Amino acid sequence: MKLFNSRFEQIAAIVRKDFLIGLRRRATFAAMMMFALTAVASLSLSTGGIFVEEKFLAALLWVVIFFAASAGISGTFDDEAQAGTLPTLKLYADAQAILFGKMIYVFLSLAALTIFILPIFLILFDVAVEKIFLLLMTILLGLIGIAAAGTLTAALTTSATVKGGLFPILLFPITLPIFLPAIRLTEISFAGGVFDISLIVVVAVFDLILITAASILFDYL
Repeated sequence: MKLFNSRFEQIAAIVRKDFLIGLRRRATFAAMMMFALTAVASLSLSTGGIFVEEKFLAALLWVVIFFAASAGISGTFDDEAQAGTLPTLKLYADAQAILFGKMIYVFLSLAALTIFILPIFLILFDVAVEKIFLLLMTILLGLIGIAAAGTLTAALTTSATVKGGLFPILLFPITLPIFLPAIRLTEISFAGGVFDISLIVVVAVFDLILITAASILFDYL
């Protein structure tokens, strides 16, 4: 029980540290917001008010979330890498606490981004959501998967000189098994089609696989 409390406190401390750093350096989060807002506004204007099928709207939503996330979470370990403090951090917290602390912070950042952009997306594209709880569940599970894959990918690309281009290239194939059922579920939530629970199960299982893989691999980075 003492070990659990210690691990929990380490995770909470890392989340708090990254949150405070994020408040001081708001450029990254602002870049995510502005990218998402610009993309949604541009796509909305390009359609010119014409009817867009729900499956394309669902795909557009997840494309915006993916690239906005790529713009923000690629630098998850930049502060430690630039200051050379990652080895020191590992003296005060074990690798798993660092990983899950970073992962939770990334998830919260993505959740804030989605809360900001989703209403704008629905208004600009005049989308009537038929199944709001399905949409929220899909987004929740999708963001968990992106956070898990994104945190591990950020750790892998920390020392890369062309990280801006390398990060989305590595992240996309990892998260593709999440996006495909998530897009279908989002389409169902928009159009009100027949709900297939197996799609939710696929996303949830792949989230678990990503979290487990990240937990195993992070110890060797």
